[in-house]
Amino acid sequence: MYDVIVVGGGAAGFYGAIQIAEANPNLKVAIFERGKTVLGKVKVSGGGRCNVTHAEFNPSVLVNNYPRGKKELLGPFHTHCTGDVMQFFEERGIPLKIEEDGRVFPVSNSSQSIIDCFLSEAERLNIKVLRNYQVKSFCSSDEIENGWMVTTKNKHYHCQKMLMTTGSNPKIWGQLKTLGHSIVPAVPSLFTFNIDDKRIKSIPGVSTMAHVEVLPKKQYDSKITIQLKSGVKQEPLMASEGPILVTHWGLSGPAILKLSAWGAKTLHELNYNFRVVVNWLPEYTTGSLTGLFMEVKEVEAKKTVFKTKAVDMPRRLWYNLVRAAGIATDLRWGDATKIQLQNLAEQLTRCSFKVEGKSTFKEEFVTAGGVDLKEINFKTFESKKLSNIYFAGEIINVDAITGGFNFQNAWTGAYIAAQAITADF
Repeated sequence: MYDVIVVGGGAAGFYGAIQIAEANPNLKVAIFERGKTVLGKVKVSGGGRCNVTHAEFNPSVLVNNYPRGKKELLGPFHTHCTGDVMQFFEERGIPLKIEEDGRVFPVSNSSQSIIDCFLSEAERLNIKVLRNYQVKSFCSSDEIENGWMVTTKNKHYHCQKMLMTTGSNPKIWGQLKTLGHSIVPAVPSLFTFNIDDKRIKSIPGVSTMAHVEVLPKKQYDSKITIQLKSGVKQEPLMASEGPILVTHWGLSGPAILKLSAWGAKTLHELNYNFRVVVNWLPEYTTGSLTGLFMEVKEVEAKKTVFKTKAVDMPRRLWYNLVRAAGIATDLRWGDATKIQLQNLAEQLTRCSFKVEGKSTFKEEFVTAGGVDLKEINFKTFESKKLSNIYFAGEIINVDAITGGFNFQNAWTGAYIAAQAITADF
């Protein structure tokens, strides 16, 4: 018998259990974790440093980082936001720091600090942490009025309330569907684009600011440059601007990850086969860059195009794009034709790549999908379909771009659910 069973030993599960036990120390609380270890995602987050949250303290601005859940999270963020989370950890002896891009990490630069904090708090508050406790099923309890019976491999447990923090677990979603919930099918979010193209294949590690567009299907053919020159330009499916990183597999970095989050469903429907156009110099158009090159042609006439980088961009990228424009390594600026300079400007501002597949961003596997948001009361995070079941974290159809925002959703949901749970005892 437990008062509260938390299903899932991740970030939301521990944060919720601790908040429940703090609010009412008399409650018997247990965390059921199906694996051998707890807090797996916390361990790998932020490259092993744990990107705890993001230093955006205005809820109205914070919600703009959530492709799914933007409207629903506004109220909850007014209740429990970034500052509250930072205070939680700092009060427990985990000093945090804000990096230049707004991401928040423990000063220790180790996710183990966060894990140790959760485990010591769970022990201090007498929260039972049960590993290898996979929940096989749950149904109405015959021993507790309006309560729940949770079945593991070889035992039945009864509780008054359940907090579900199982992330993207298809079996739990299946159980909830059987009990009447609608589940939005899960698709990957936060992934990098696989591109096999000699223009970038030899330069992994190169990073720069860029503007990236995902093209609609009708623009997938090789005639795109002809279309553009004749003035026929259709709107891209989606666009993003920011740092872009060349990897061994293709393209990554914040600008790409943002597209993968906002376009999670669209890109899934395209089976991760689509075309992107990259402007490596967002401050220029093809026309304005051609104009600049015509001026450089006059001023640097005797220098070679290949060795004289006329714009601010990584040198290795410049070399590859000059070659891709069909310009010989010994061609001088003064001898370059207008067509050659237009081709170079095209490579720099309308660089088209074919994307064939995706790769998970580091170890951070995030999905779009889950319990339908219309079936959750966001004042309490309780199910509207089932009494005494609450949700927090990625089990619901909320996901965010990279930068600590997915954790913030987990912390906020777990806190509000905890307050609602303890208010009834």
